[in-house]
Amino acid sequence: MLILMKKSASVKNTTINQRVRILRKSINLTQKEFAQRIYVSTSFQTLTELGKKRVLDRHIKLIVTAFGVNESWLRTGEGEMFEKDVTPDYKITDTVKIFKQLAPFFQDLIIDLMQKLLEYEKKEGNREGKRKN
Repeated sequence: MLILMKKSASVKNTTINQRVRILRKSINLTQKEFAQRIYVSTSFQTLTELGKKRVLDRHIKLIVTAFGVNESWLRTGEGEMFEKDVTPDYKITDTVKIFKQLAPFFQDLIIDLMQKLLEYEKKEGNREGKRKN
């Protein structure tokens, strides 16, 4: 717990540019991949992380939407990095990309499986995705 508190304190003392870099590394994306997902150039992303470009409100909104980031954390370093119960856009777009590549038979299988998983989740009250022991 003490380690987590120290880590949180160090995030509070960072700039928004540094928090963008911390976020990118925490979700294991290259600067190029991150930049593509928020519709900026790789060079802009690099300069942003180096503190040579300002993080504008529109970039904050794109980052929050694309990755499910807590806007307060991004702006100030306070709170949790990610919003709870928010599906980041990249998960949806990545899922759709993969789904479109599947044969119709497998698409139907995936839809059926997803419906069954949702029913199970509702029935078991297992919204957090935790396994019951």
